[in-house]
Amino acid sequence: MKVAVPKELHDGENRVALVPDAVGKLKKAGIDVVVQSGAGAASSHSDEEYTKVGASIESDVAALWQNADVVVKVSPPHTDSTGRSEIDLLKSGGVLITFLDPLVNFDQNRKLAEKQVTAVSMEMVPRITRAQSMDALSSMANIAGYKAVLIAASHLPKMFPMMMTAAGTISPAKVFVIGAGVAGLQAIATAKRLGAVVSGYDVRPAVREQVESLGGKFVEMELSTGGAEDKGGYAKEMGDEFLRKQRELMTKVVAEHDVVITTAAIPGKKSPVLITADMVKGMPSGAVIIDLAAERGGNCELTQCDKTVVEHGVTIMGPANLPASVPFHASQMYSRNIQTLLLHLVKDGALNLDMEDEITAGCVITTGGEIVHPRIRDLMQLPELVKQGAAATPPAEGSQPSSDNAEGAKQ
Repeated sequence: MKVAVPKELHDGENRVALVPDAVGKLKKAGIDVVVQSGAGAASSHSDEEYTKVGASIESDVAALWQNADVVVKVSPPHTDSTGRSEIDLLKSGGVLITFLDPLVNFDQNRKLAEKQVTAVSMEMVPRITRAQSMDALSSMANIAGYKAVLIAASHLPKMFPMMMTAAGTISPAKVFVIGAGVAGLQAIATAKRLGAVVSGYDVRPAVREQVESLGGKFVEMELSTGGAEDKGGYAKEMGDEFLRKQRELMTKVVAEHDVVITTAAIPGKKSPVLITADMVKGMPSGAVIIDLAAERGGNCELTQCDKTVVEHGVTIMGPANLPASVPFHASQMYSRNIQTLLLHLVKDGALNLDMEDEITAGCVITTGGEIVHPRIRDLMQLPELVKQGAAATPPAEGSQPSSDNAEGAKQ
């Protein structure tokens, strides 16, 4: 079986789907890897590194796609500078494994089905113990949470740690992290390591212990949180009245902090507004907000995706793809996720889709000319298939632990 690794076309996408280290492991399973020339350059992986471990290098893009049984990518199918679509490059009956954003990309879902492509969505890998090593959302969320703190520290006109100096004592910065999923917990841990006083909040009371175990203070709010957690342990979308009261209680907390990092992203839906313009106005001058839910509108009312704005003396940043800013390790982690998923789907050198398997059924969106994922069919208002496997409950019922956005991510 032949797996192709094309160069990513999205602006600013510096990751690569497979790093050289994965090639040898895949070859042992009867999988040959063909890499587009220069595909790994932005993540510091040269063509020579790939050839040393047994991969082939292909400069003809059309040949790369047409001769591959499986194409593995990071970003959803894109259109190149000539107007040529990557979906058109896929051969009929081929397999595509990448982030697909299938909860909103309905036209893309239809085109992949029409092309008879088996499309596997990395963000739909179920959050179960057996699939942890395939969970690309968590991998990328870890990076987003870490990098968000570094960006905040570089823009804050204060230092994070407390310092005892001959010129007097410098007070530590105060950091507030909203959302204690993967990205939020990594942000708490990173800010704490840098010496800040860290607080965290989540609608799920069960995460209090995790916040405190990382040295953060869990912020209590007198809110009814019944039903705030789904079956997978993730935050669910709450109603308008809950959000109104939550914002009311959060106003005072936000005003006390120098840095606020928000991570409440809801796949397929607009991000909940947790920080209003009035709340920003009440923050100290020089404060920084890093909004990891920017791709879906943002948790801050003033956020602009992939832009930096300054309002009332507060810097508000909405980075859309933080993992791509750490391409070497982001590619390493994502490659491990892809490698493990491939080995799960391939048996004796050939693709074997067992739709009774919880992992497979949870992440396969299209196959055999049909959109087969039950949740996607429901969102697209398609009739129920006569026969379908037992699909896993996807992780995206509520807030992702960034960018679990995606974030952000395919972050």
